Amino acid sequence: MTYREQITPWVVVRLLPTMQRCTLARFRSRSDAESYAQTLRTSIPDFRFW
Repeated sequence: MTYREQITPWVVVRLLPTMQRCTLARFRSRSDAESYAQTLRTSIPDFRFW
């Protein structure tokens, strides 16, 4: 993993109906962010996450 990959934050964002964004969580690794987003998709299927 490069230094740039280590310092780049990953953010899970929820899209609201009015096309506004709501930040739910920030992570240091992409895999953690994807795991969190996958968990949210399975527990709350009608929400849109970006």
